[in-house]
Amino acid sequence: MSNRYEQSELMLERAMKSIPLGAQTYSKSITQFPYGVSPYFASHGKGAYLYDIDGNKYIDFINSQASVTLGYNDSDVNLAVKNQLEQGSIFSLSDIIETEVAEKLIEMVPCAEMVRFGKNGSDATAGAIRIARAYTNKDYVAVCGYHGWQDWYIGSTSKDLGVPNSVKELTLKFEFNDIQSLQKLFKHYPNKIAAVILEPMNSVEPTQIFLESVKRLTHENEAVLIFDEMITGFRFENGGAQEYFGITPDLATFGKGIANGFPVSAVVGKKEIMHLMKEIFFSFTFGGETLSLAAALATLNKLQKEPVIKSIKEKGTVVIETVEKLLESHKLTEIISISGHPSWSFLNIRNTKDYSNLEIKTYLMQELFKRGILMYGTHNMSYAHSSEDLQQLFLAYDKVFSGLSSILASKTLLEQLNCDPLMPLFKVRG
Repeated sequence: MSNRYEQSELMLERAMKSIPLGAQTYSKSITQFPYGVSPYFASHGKGAYLYDIDGNKYIDFINSQASVTLGYNDSDVNLAVKNQLEQGSIFSLSDIIETEVAEKLIEMVPCAEMVRFGKNGSDATAGAIRIARAYTNKDYVAVCGYHGWQDWYIGSTSKDLGVPNSVKELTLKFEFNDIQSLQKLFKHYPNKIAAVILEPMNSVEPTQIFLESVKRLTHENEAVLIFDEMITGFRFENGGAQEYFGITPDLATFGKGIANGFPVSAVVGKKEIMHLMKEIFFSFTFGGETLSLAAALATLNKLQKEPVIKSIKEKGTVVIETVEKLLESHKLTEIISISGHPSWSFLNIRNTKDYSNLEIKTYLMQELFKRGILMYGTHNMSYAHSSEDLQQLFLAYDKVFSGLSSILASKTLLEQLNCDPLMPLFKVRG
């Protein structure tokens, strides 16, 4: 039997000699894709489809960690980038497109009165934290969710190697949908918390008053409320989760879908706070790089002109409803559930008395990949996904869930794996 991933594995062997883990992004590495049953290198993408270097075609439900919202190689975005490329990508002076994109964000995002650009989400979240500390003259930060690789956040996780203890101590965790956990932090650190930063939603919907209560409590304690909208931005609504839920933060951070996969991020917020960007040091040689900003402007214009959000929401709703029915029909609901927003839904896998959730997840990935479905636990929907693509997803799930149900009953899951199961590692959410 031929190895479906032969070229990917050969390239991975080569890459690991010069690149730690063989990948630039943790979530694209062997820690997340089980070796022996996974592709590792893409050759190209078009619309909803990604092609690996072995020539395998996938319907992509990862979409580069939710950064591709319109679909790969969107013609409008590509044209805008090509036109800008003829003018230049970076100059010794600012380009007017910086102002144009900033004005567009102010037009679309409720809390945005001023804007500064970065390249990655971690740039934006770190900038928002620094400006909140400068504004409040306080040091501690309360966090809920995933907020990037910088010391101020990652020091609060199990991936804290290399972060000084003095930095770790300044980041405090609270629980989503548990307002008392945030109240306790403010009580234990009176007048010391500069900012509360959270993803307004990930796998679970906020309760009716949670976000409202977070905002009230934050302001009562004279702290800055920051929404990390890396994934929710331009997916839940054109104005992000803050528009969707009707709760306006003081600052917000955006990235990923802001430019359909081109590298740009943004800190936006109230003018009285954002003015301090003149005083703190938040400056990038490539902060005004024009190709990504051209992609951003084209993406944002398309979001306003076409029913992108509506389409993503409708198709994502079909995914949630159909997967729920399939799980019921295969009697798997005690082990697997689906939750989240239609644009970003999660398969939640529980441990059984015989197998860990990661062993079950490994089996699902192995079987879905061979059926041309690229996903590793979430459905990151794009405008390019068609009804036919969804039918292929459901057919694959039907077969894979059927197989899983049988092997769980016969207790033969490990024998069905063609690889070592995934190992417990850094958990970014939950």
